[in-house]
Amino acid sequence: MSSSAVPPDTNLSAPIDLSLVRRLFARPQRLSESLFLRREIAARMHERLALINLAPRHVLDAGCGEGADLFTLQDRFGGAQVLGLDGSPAMLALAQQRIAAGQPLVSKLLTRWLPIVNQAARAGEAELIAGDFAALPFGPNALDMIWSNLALQWHPQPDKVFAEWRRVTRVGGLAMFSSFGPDTLKELNAAFAEIDLAPHVLPFVDMHDLGDMLVNAGFSTPVMDMETITVTYTSPEKLLAEVRALGGNPLYTRRRGLLGRRAHARLIERLMAQRGADGRIALTYEVVFGHAFKPQPKTTDSGEAIIRFEPKRR
Repeated sequence: MSSSAVPPDTNLSAPIDLSLVRRLFARPQRLSESLFLRREIAARMHERLALINLAPRHVLDAGCGEGADLFTLQDRFGGAQVLGLDGSPAMLALAQQRIAAGQPLVSKLLTRWLPIVNQAARAGEAELIAGDFAALPFGPNALDMIWSNLALQWHPQPDKVFAEWRRVTRVGGLAMFSSFGPDTLKELNAAFAEIDLAPHVLPFVDMHDLGDMLVNAGFSTPVMDMETITVTYTSPEKLLAEVRALGGNPLYTRRRGLLGRRAHARLIERLMAQRGADGRIALTYEVVFGHAFKPQPKTTDSGEAIIRFEPKRR
């Protein structure tokens, strides 16, 4: 077994190769098998969003992928300008095609999970941008809300992502995201651990660490919670196909090349050994949900304290 070199920056939450992430998402058809999971998690985010009183004028979907959430965000916030940003031109091209066509497939799926969705939503007003959500092409205080569904785990430095989100968000603005937690794919990790020492699954960031990063970036009182979704599969091959459809392995430390036939057979054997009484293989997805608001600044950019005087009302 051989792996590629570790990047020189040691301040990474995970040694993720961003150029490889872009290549992994360059073929959207590879991701189709994971659509159900991504839509389920988006639906749970929308349930949380419904409890927040917010009337944004400018909304960014950071890591918008094929653009499914652009429709629901536009529908929920009426006259707001909704922007979609993604690092993959291929994903943005698919989003553009679905916007132009009214995106019937995703609309049907969203109607199933989110009855509030209006098929006449003004999704055609959404604008698409190619870029990195840790280096956003916006000036300070440009946005009222940032939404990001299952995109944060693909960046090696989520702390820098949060700092950038705070920079472009107005005071009182909301950042809301979902990401996978450390217990995600733990059964697959256990099976691979018996075969070799190479990392085959991303080392997902813990919920509490993400909360600390939000605070350190300057967001106030983040609300963090976690849910576990268990998906069962009829065969190891189906399980592995859907895991690959989540994106792939962009780690610098990943194994180079495919598993040999013997190692692959052992992996299948280990997964088959995990079958339950019903003959199906369970796989855990730990989903972290978080949101936080940008507070009034207490210091200037140069570090001077800001003191606000409010005259008494007569």
